[in-house]
Amino acid sequence: MLQHGYDYAPILATSQRIAWRIDDIIGGEKKLDFTKPFMPESLARVEPLKFLDRDEKLVLNHIRANGYLYIFGLVEEFILPFVMDHARKNLSGNDARARAMLQFANEEAKHIDLFHRFAREFEEGFGTRCDVIGPAEEIGKAVLAHDPLSVGLLILHIEWMTQRHYIDSVKDNKTLCPQFASLLKHHWMEEAQHAKLDTLMVEAMAASYSPEAIGKAFEGYMSLGGLFDGGLKQQVEFDIAAFVAATGRRLKDAERAEMAAQQHQAQRWTYLGSGMSHPNFLASVGALSTEARKKFEEVAPSFS
Repeated sequence: MLQHGYDYAPILATSQRIAWRIDDIIGGEKKLDFTKPFMPESLARVEPLKFLDRDEKLVLNHIRANGYLYIFGLVEEFILPFVMDHARKNLSGNDARARAMLQFANEEAKHIDLFHRFAREFEEGFGTRCDVIGPAEEIGKAVLAHDPLSVGLLILHIEWMTQRHYIDSVKDNKTLCPQFASLLKHHWMEEAQHAKLDTLMVEAMAASYSPEAIGKAFEGYMSLGGLFDGGLKQQVEFDIAAFVAATGRRLKDAERAEMAAQQHQAQRWTYLGSGMSHPNFLASVGALSTEARKKFEEVAPSFS
């Protein structure tokens, strides 16, 4: 049994205390500053592209930031119905649990709205169309077709990934656009509670699984990782096309190939490696299967 000390009542109390409104953090005078980077370099990884000048690296950073919040919105499109289904099955017996899960769902719906608002403001300020993978509905269907525990593990991965990104790369970073950093901060504040709720949700789901079924659920989780890896590769192609359109830069074949390979690996760390290797995610995995934890620890470096 994983020793974490999480409980529904205090999680709910914290969620209610830190709650924020979309109109308080975006819109009006709260605008994006396109003279500054949006994404931390540890995630954007634009500096290794030595053939780009400073302005071009900033453009690529902004494109990555647009895709970053879009992909968060995309995954929350399937997290929302998944959490609602889980909450529906647990509406009796534990009032704090039911209310915490419903709060979770409500916050995910709010985040989707927030990211849609950001996308509109970004497009207006950036001035160049940036295509993104999707549609979200189709990706959501593909994800939710997997075993529920596989999906629960993926969601747990995403929640701890979010925590790592903000704490390690954004929280004390004074070089970023203040408005973008604020959006990430407010998202992180609520996702910190979701990571705890997801931990409890995965534990509750796994309790009814046999060891063999748990093993298959881990296989499903890895399959979902492969699904997203393919999507990230496509997103890189979209990002490069947007970069060329925004800068007018004609990339040589070798430069384009280098950018594609380097940015795909950056995306893989951002969405796959940073979540799979998070200590709290690995702790939950290890509580279910020491063999699975060992495998994930071996695989994670390939996404670094």
